[in-house]
Amino acid sequence: MNRSDSRTLLILRHAKAEAPWGTPDHARGLMPRGLEQARWIGEYLREQRLIPDGATISDSHRTRSTYAMLASELGDDAPSAYLDSRLYDAPASRVLSVINETPATVRSLIVVAHQPAVQELAMRLAAVDSNEEAVWEMASDYPTAGLCVFEVPGEWDTLDGRDAVLTDFITPPRG
Repeated sequence: MNRSDSRTLLILRHAKAEAPWGTPDHARGLMPRGLEQARWIGEYLREQRLIPDGATISDSHRTRSTYAMLASELGDDAPSAYLDSRLYDAPASRVLSVINETPATVRSLIVVAHQPAVQELAMRLAAVDSNEEAVWEMASDYPTAGLCVFEVPGEWDTLDGRDAVLTDFITPPRG
């Protein structure tokens, strides 16, 4: 794969959310631990120079809060979030359809969504030449604020399955 032609796809599960008692699921915010997880992911992205130029986020409160905290760590380099209600409670196939709509001008995209869609989508996309350890870790456990880093060799609208290389699976320190 010619790296200059590739795109980067970052698939992030939202950070640790509040318990659902008394709050509608869509309105659940982040726990203090979740805020710290999201901040840590933002720092990681900045340090690794994995700054996205596009951001598609589920419109739930916990995904918006995750991205807001992450973006605060990226500062002025953080792209504005595009909130997409189709990502809430979505199957992996719908999340992929949303990614397929990404403009060709976006070279690096972060998607913040929910389980089980993030894990199922990551498993669907991982090409045979992916980092075996990263695939195993992601498939075994995709905790809150888990982040898959994919190299996508073609255009967003051609992404379908087994055609992106999973290079890393990142999780914040558990505490």
